[in-house]
Amino acid sequence: MSATTEPAPPADPPTPTPTLKVPWWTRGDTNAFFGLGFNILVNVLTLTGLMIAVVGVKADDVLGTVLPALGVALILGNLYYTFLARRLAAKEGRDDVTALPYGPSVPHMFIVVFVVMLPVYLNTKDAMQAWQAGLAWAFMIGVIVMIGAFVGPYIRKITPRAAMLGTLAGISITFISMRPAAQMWEAAWIGLPVLAIILIGFFTDVKLPGGVPVGLAALLVGTAIGWIGGFMSVPDLTSAVENVAVGIPDQRFDLLFSGLGDLAPLLGTAIPLGVYNFTEAMSNVESAAAAGDNYNLRSVLLADGAGACIGAAFGSPFPPAVYIGHPGWKDAGGRSSYSLASGIAIGLLCFLGLFGVLEALLPVPAIVPILLYIGLLIGAQAFQAVPRLHAVAVVAAIIPNLAQWGSGLIDNALAAVDTTADKVGMEALNSAGVVYDGMRTLGEGAVLVGLILGAIVTFILDKKFHFAAIAALVGAALSFIGLIHAPEVAWAASPEVALGYLMFAVICIAYWFLPGARTPVTVDEADVVAGH
Repeated sequence: MSATTEPAPPADPPTPTPTLKVPWWTRGDTNAFFGLGFNILVNVLTLTGLMIAVVGVKADDVLGTVLPALGVALILGNLYYTFLARRLAAKEGRDDVTALPYGPSVPHMFIVVFVVMLPVYLNTKDAMQAWQAGLAWAFMIGVIVMIGAFVGPYIRKITPRAAMLGTLAGISITFISMRPAAQMWEAAWIGLPVLAIILIGFFTDVKLPGGVPVGLAALLVGTAIGWIGGFMSVPDLTSAVENVAVGIPDQRFDLLFSGLGDLAPLLGTAIPLGVYNFTEAMSNVESAAAAGDNYNLRSVLLADGAGACIGAAFGSPFPPAVYIGHPGWKDAGGRSSYSLASGIAIGLLCFLGLFGVLEALLPVPAIVPILLYIGLLIGAQAFQAVPRLHAVAVVAAIIPNLAQWGSGLIDNALAAVDTTADKVGMEALNSAGVVYDGMRTLGEGAVLVGLILGAIVTFILDKKFHFAAIAALVGAALSFIGLIHAPEVAWAASPEVALGYLMFAVICIAYWFLPGARTPVTVDEADVVAGH
């Protein structure tokens, strides 16, 4: 007896998967726009004052050439990073991807002013020549970062997350947070109410009535307190309005090529800072990955370097860069377009010459608390996004940036009374409890030093002593050629420190052969808030 098998009914055609539509704007974008926009605003106001007051460049040139050039770089860079965010969102089918923030680099704007342009100005008494040197330096930074785009991904693969995030936390705590905190406490009656609004608005789920953006509310409250309390001046605002001048972006190859004609003296800072730029960008990309958005590092670095070159060609000596703070803007609700909107808004202000008006209108203590918020968030992320065992490595990576920040404050204080640490003497400084020489040596090339120390400590904690030895040997090589622990790039720049790293490597190798050294360490990933 045979059974007849009924033919199977035709299968239903597969239901097409709907294509995710990534919104161009969300309420969170509005929140993040005001936060990041004010962050960039503070930095542009700062670099404007430095260029005019310190380097001596005429205000007309700064407002008419430097700022429009920066505006071009900001708009193009943020447009590209918005494209990367939307592409990542479409690829992974997510609508919560946050674009990388992009703006003028804070450490770089102080370095190009005080380390590159000011010495040229003091030697030549020619602000134009100093400006040209700054343009050449910024252009070289861009070139080095683009070269780094091809080696950065490999460095990222072998560098422990604790080292990268710890270094980022060190930068954030020192160079991003400390100055704003001090500026707040200069007028605490303005800054602290603003900080309260930002902390409650960004760190809790309590919303303002009507969905008012936290950043906007903070700025309005702080500005109102400043004006009512007499912190601001009506005559200053009136004068700034009268001096508004539109700046049309225009290429300044003449200035750039003049600066490039005498490039050799600039390489000592351009090479380490170019390396710094791509290592900082590498850490920022790792920070974004820890928050859930895994960007292609090479694409980020190529855009970073191109932005510096384009800005320099139009007349800006201030290289823009991917900012610290992606997790903060993600927590604030920022998605794909907040950074582009910030770049366009600041770019238009640059073109319209309105920064003088804004400086006279907005109290600084009402703006800078947003930078302190970013510092708090990045510092916390460094510990939350790594296993608890690696927290020690995070601290190790922070320390070099503290040293660089501290020695920089000492240098600036001494320069204010027309002297230097060498003139005062190490004995006098040591007797006052200031270990200046060691602090300066530790802080030279702080970003790279943080990566190396953080990696060494991570490998030791994991009992990977042979890897710790390799990291120490890298430290020895970089010290010997002056990329770290030395004031300039040179052969045998810091042989004593190189020898110290070499002996550290020998000890690690010796431990590698001891009994128990090969027993693996179990890293508890359960305590990591944001995994790889």
